[in-house]
Amino acid sequence: MSPRISLDQWKALVAVVEAGGFAQAAEALNKSQSTVSYAIRQIEERLGVSAFEIEGRKALLTRQGHVLYRRGKSLVDEALRLERAARNLAKGQELELRLAVEGLFPTWLLLRCLDQFGAEHPETRIELFETVMGGTDELLLKGAVDLAICADTLPAGHRGEVLMRYRAIVAAAPFHPLHQIGRELAMEDLNGHRHLVIRDSGLQRVRHSVWNVTEQRLTVSHKSTSIRAACMGMGFAWYPEDWIREELAAGQLKPLPLKEGAERWGAMYLVYPDPDGAGPGARRLGDIIRHEARGIA
Repeated sequence: MSPRISLDQWKALVAVVEAGGFAQAAEALNKSQSTVSYAIRQIEERLGVSAFEIEGRKALLTRQGHVLYRRGKSLVDEALRLERAARNLAKGQELELRLAVEGLFPTWLLLRCLDQFGAEHPETRIELFETVMGGTDELLLKGAVDLAICADTLPAGHRGEVLMRYRAIVAAAPFHPLHQIGRELAMEDLNGHRHLVIRDSGLQRVRHSVWNVTEQRLTVSHKSTSIRAACMGMGFAWYPEDWIREELAAGQLKPLPLKEGAERWGAMYLVYPDPDGAGPGARRLGDIIRHEARGIA
């Protein structure tokens, strides 16, 4: 079956509702009022419903009209999205971007970047991989992502641009036994206490974390689990300050007075698996990330 109502007729109905009347819709569409009225009449006659009822000088939607407007607007909006997608394809714009982001990168900053990109390119879908250490490397090496944010080291054969540096501090709950020693701590004092570690998300796990310092460990998959365990007094860990800012302010976590190694520094890198072949969408998202990261560096 072919549609009995054209897209222009649906646009006329939507315009009457959103502009507030037939005359206003005609002006918005740059058409005559009689053309708009005819389009609405065609919809009503061909579908056997009344879309509007006239009260004075106002055209009010009927119950059926509300349904027609809601569905018609969805149809018109989808047509506009399709046209934008076609224009983007003609320009080489990607319809989907895959992004791998090391968990050390601030979540709030990442979401701000994605929100800005989404406002500029609403038709581009984003698939986000939240990774840890080797997981980012593997996605880059397989060419499974369009761009990535790596931490500390880069996979072989890849170049990256430094986005920002981060500072990690060692912390535990205020009531943890390490805080009860009452003096500066040596690294040896950590022995016999549980180190909370976040698991490498890579399948190969070829990266050996320099953050493993004791034999007693609780290894988890998500930073929220590690932070919660630390707040419960289950162990200690080095956390980027951004991760535990609220817990520190609330007194749920407290930096350990470690004499040496209490803080560790690292860098975050923006990496394209194929810099020369990156599409305009990937490049624009990279520009946004670069600009926003520079603002807090």
